[in-house]
Amino acid sequence: MPITTAKRAGYCFGVARAVKIVEDLLDQGEKVETLGPIIHNPQMVDKLAKRGVRIIDDIAQHEQGSRVVIRSHGVSRNIIDALTARNIPFTDATCPDVAKIHTIAREQSALGKTVFIAGDATHSEVAGIISNCVGPVYCFADLAGLKTLSENVINDDKKDYILIAQTTFEGEEWKKCREFAKNVYTNIIIFDTICNATMLRQREADELSLISDCMVVVGGKNSSNTEKLARICEKNCPTILVEDPEELRGRKFGVAKNIGVTAGASTPAFIIKEVQRIMSDAFNNQDEMSFEEMLDQSFKTINSKEKVKAIVTNVSSNEIAVDIGTKHAGYVPLNEYTDDPNAKLDELVKVGDEIELMVLRVNDVEGTAMLSKKRLDAIAGFEKVMNAAETEEILEGMVVDVVKGGVIALTNGVRVFIPASQATMTRGQELETLLRQPVSFKILEVNKNRRRAVGSIRAVLKDQMKVLEDKFWESAAVGNVYKGTVKSLTSYGAFVDLGGVDGMIHISELSWSRIKHPSEVVNVGDVVEVYVKDIDPETRKISLGYKKNEDNPWEVLAREYKTGDTVEVKVVSMTPFGAFARVIPGVDGLIHISQISLERINKPADVLEIGQDVTVKITDIDFEKKRVSLSIRALLEANQAVEEENAKEETDGAVVYEAAPPESAEADPAPETEEDAIQE
Repeated sequence: MPITTAKRAGYCFGVARAVKIVEDLLDQGEKVETLGPIIHNPQMVDKLAKRGVRIIDDIAQHEQGSRVVIRSHGVSRNIIDALTARNIPFTDATCPDVAKIHTIAREQSALGKTVFIAGDATHSEVAGIISNCVGPVYCFADLAGLKTLSENVINDDKKDYILIAQTTFEGEEWKKCREFAKNVYTNIIIFDTICNATMLRQREADELSLISDCMVVVGGKNSSNTEKLARICEKNCPTILVEDPEELRGRKFGVAKNIGVTAGASTPAFIIKEVQRIMSDAFNNQDEMSFEEMLDQSFKTINSKEKVKAIVTNVSSNEIAVDIGTKHAGYVPLNEYTDDPNAKLDELVKVGDEIELMVLRVNDVEGTAMLSKKRLDAIAGFEKVMNAAETEEILEGMVVDVVKGGVIALTNGVRVFIPASQATMTRGQELETLLRQPVSFKILEVNKNRRRAVGSIRAVLKDQMKVLEDKFWESAAVGNVYKGTVKSLTSYGAFVDLGGVDGMIHISELSWSRIKHPSEVVNVGDVVEVYVKDIDPETRKISLGYKKNEDNPWEVLAREYKTGDTVEVKVVSMTPFGAFARVIPGVDGLIHISQISLERINKPADVLEIGQDVTVKITDIDFEKKRVSLSIRALLEANQAVEEENAKEETDGAVVYEAAPPESAEADPAPETEEDAIQE
């Protein structure tokens, strides 16, 4: 008999971490006490007890020289304070997911918000959460409890509320509570605090129990998450809850063909393996069919539309002969097995194969029965579709047609209509892109009489986005670097898809230079590398940075320029006191009015104009104040000094010839003093 064990059966991260902490302390030679059983599993607790671990219910029972370990469920705040006050050495093995809820409860209640907790008020985890609240706090076990609570708690529009959940709270019940709370309390913030591993384990148990004849749930009888797993499985098939594998010994599973096994978060792997071994032995030792049962089987008859299991006894080119366990000779025509007229039956089935069929026609006189696989597949397919509408199971199919208002997807032989509004995640996507593509979808509604169903691809995509979003927020931190796709542009920034969540790059973070619109830097569809500048876990808003420090124009200026350099600049604006010129993109320098010309001018426009390229000297750079001083005059003075020096050199080296005065003219007398010479 097939025994299928859920992939996520057994230890969760928090429990495995707590057990490892205890084992590591023991390996280091420490004496260990646990405040309550470290996990809800008697076998593991006994195993640790044999290594010397003591269980205490109160810190008053603490023995000198021992270290107290706080289990993964966490404890009330006053216990932590008491351990600290008494200098009792302790190690906090509280699950990080539980500790996160403590922080949320403490911070939000400190802001004056009323706290609603979905969970078991008597559970130690919930007690720890409540102890971190400093204001009004209310606990409820299910939707009915929340409704009763809402009738007794005043819904004050001036007050703020938050809704959180015990990490092991049942996922489907949480969804109902969320929806109710959002509708009743418009000013409520909801934190999804159910452990992701718990959600996945519950979902997997639900899916496995749907295809199993019987489920075995392994775990402590006092374990909250194990009890919830059993409750989920009971909805779909007979379920057995066992704490010790020995409880299964000698048990008969009757006609069960498929057995599913799952286990709570506190169940060690060796317990699960023992369960598998005992069940395998039980199946192998079941008695063969008695003579009386075989005799009854030989007289069994069948009726039209009955579903039967048949064994293939012969395969020909146009039909399959089968044994259906009665006196009838069963056969399946080619066209009742497949829609493909060119199919070769011997490639589809082999002698000895077991197949499920539907009885179409019975001839008791001739002793024959005609059966069909196609009809059974169609019925089973629609039943699966109808069940999916109740269970929200995700179906796989192929888009086979694009019609007015949506697309048609084929799954299990059933045509499902998916409206355009439910076919894609974003509006505007062409439906033709889905044609002949495999898709996953949920069933929104079914019409049993007309055998019609309506589905949604968008609902699956939203769930997938939620998983990606939760995964992102598990590790989100300021400074993290991501690659994302530009999703949309606005006048104030660019929105980037980081894979399940969107972040925004403000326009001021796109470029070191001033830009008028984000499209000057990025376009929709661009893949960009960004880093987290700021995050708000409450509103789940993410601010992103794009420009790099090494591209900072002031960094470039520091690397490539210095005071005293002569550079070419472009005049970009005018003021009464000077002109601003572009040194490099992102850095403008000031040419003060006194530094524009050698002569005094009334305004910069008398000499310069916007857009003009000029040569200047960098006279000062103030990196702290982000200021650059430029001068044209400094270069003009330097040039003038050079010209004067050259002229002086030419004058000093020249030979002067003077013409003699005419004999008839009277010569001027020579200057008597140096002062007279200067005057002359």
